[in-house]
Amino acid sequence: MRGVNMNSIELFAGAGGLALGLEKAGFKHEALIEIDKYATQTLRENFDASKVWEADITKLKPEELSITNSIDLISGGAPCQSFSYAGLRKGIEDARGTLFYDYAKFIKYYNPKMFVFENVRGIINHDNGNTLKTILKIFSELDYHVDWQLLKAINYEVAQKRERIFIVGIRNDIYQNNNNFVFPEPMKKKLVLRDVLQNVPESEGAKYPEYKKEVLDLVPPGGYWRDLPDEIAKEYMGKSYYLGGGKTGMARRISWDEPSLTLTTSPAQKQTERCHPDETRPFTVREYARIQSFPDDFTFLGSMNNKYKQIGNAVPVNLAYHVGRSIFDYLKGVESNDDKRRNKETMGC
Repeated sequence: MRGVNMNSIELFAGAGGLALGLEKAGFKHEALIEIDKYATQTLRENFDASKVWEADITKLKPEELSITNSIDLISGGAPCQSFSYAGLRKGIEDARGTLFYDYAKFIKYYNPKMFVFENVRGIINHDNGNTLKTILKIFSELDYHVDWQLLKAINYEVAQKRERIFIVGIRNDIYQNNNNFVFPEPMKKKLVLRDVLQNVPESEGAKYPEYKKEVLDLVPPGGYWRDLPDEIAKEYMGKSYYLGGGKTGMARRISWDEPSLTLTTSPAQKQTERCHPDETRPFTVREYARIQSFPDDFTFLGSMNNKYKQIGNAVPVNLAYHVGRSIFDYLKGVESNDDKRRNKETMGC
């Protein structure tokens, strides 16, 4: 059997949340590809810089990576534009012009043993479910057995209510001789802010405008706009006040004893406030990173706003680790079964 690491390629790598989780799970990255120059700087700072590609994936050809090793895993999550399922006849060719097509072309070229494609929850119902149907159909036509599941980060050592869909593909020749893939089981312990925001390193952080600070000063931990005096709530919410229901993210102060709502890319914007439990301010950059389960020694480069964007867009590291570990263990099982079959064939000769 091979040593500790299995190799991988990551597309749409962002700041590296998925990549770091997979690395911790035992994967060695042969290439990390990202178009954003600041996220690419972050990747070079925290991973093997020689493996990082700052590139437009719509223009990058898979063969340009010059990877000669067989690939165990391709990972990443392309932003998904709508494309039609109705009348689909040409498989992958029908996805041309979308970033999913560019993900799929790397699968087709490198023919990895497995792939993991992650995305936002909204893809499940995007275009009345047609986008997901098309994605699954194209992956199947590339000769992969495909499973998917919506995973909640709170179940995997992340103090945040973020949800992501993970689509896992197993090459059919491998799947036919092995067991089904099993997504990671939810952890019993659910983390809250108190678990992850102790002794956080000092860092830069956004501030609320004075008017918003005066409003949020009135909101208790765990509360939101409905906890405001009625006249202030009407003024702050505007027309949204009369819509009724929902809007629980507006004027929201998180409690120490609950997980954060999903972090956004801009911590001070209206409708998605995530106010610190005690202090009337957004979470700092390093608090953002802790909530996303990045380690304190992971360095983000770029402006403060760009750091928030990188962290807010990332896959939580611990969620990525648990998914990665399930994939790694499956592939180890595949190698073990291959060894057993070879031994039987040898004994039979």
